[in-house]
Amino acid sequence: MYGALWRALPGPKWLKAIEMLILFAAVVYLLFEFVFPWLQENYLIIDNTVG
Repeated sequence: MYGALWRALPGPKWLKAIEMLILFAAVVYLLFEFVFPWLQENYLIIDNTVG
């Protein structure tokens, strides 16, 4: 998967590395901003502790 993404990005290696970091940061942002809060609201997740 990462190889296909690497080949699809334009530019030299240094630019591809920057583009990959930007894409990674965007995915992490979207997960924390939208996906995880939606999951918390729509699924009953009970925090259990051991001890």
